[in-house]
Amino acid sequence: MTEITSTDMLDPPVADGVRRRDFINIAAVSAAGVGALAVLVPLITQMEPSADVLAESSIDVDLAAIMPGQAIKKIFRKQPLFLRNLTTKEIAEADAVPVASLRDPQTLADRTKPGHTNWLITMGVCTHLGCVPLGTGQGEPRGEFGGYFCPCHGSQYDTAARIRKGPAPKNLAVPDYIFTTATTVKVG
Repeated sequence: MTEITSTDMLDPPVADGVRRRDFINIAAVSAAGVGALAVLVPLITQMEPSADVLAESSIDVDLAAIMPGQAIKKIFRKQPLFLRNLTTKEIAEADAVPVASLRDPQTLADRTKPGHTNWLITMGVCTHLGCVPLGTGQGEPRGEFGGYFCPCHGSQYDTAARIRKGPAPKNLAVPDYIFTTATTVKVG
């Protein structure tokens, strides 16, 4: 005769071998998993960028109205963006500069897209202390190299927006951009 213990009476075996305790364990683990998801989903979704940030992540600019030799200023991610249509003379001047003589060596081809060498697109923030250089507006000083002039500390950039004189350590930054049509560019 087999002896029956008190635990066997509380949790008697079922025909298929699943005990009540196993069911309670599975239910408890499932409830803990659902609770963890209920905590993690809002935590992770609050880390995603908001709609206003996503709206500013890129801009489309129509370049058709910018004549050779002209530049315009747009706002991109709350900073100025310079878009310049270089003339053939400005392109030749930029290509004539020995790259080894530059503080931050880059060719004009490094700073523009193939087939669009006349379009120079840079951020309009001086790399010295963050001032906005002059040279996009009509009659603004462009410095002795014909590009941009920073009025804060005298940094001067050439027609390819490369630093040539003054305290700025780097060229004006070139953002990520692509040409969506022959006259439209998407920045960002």
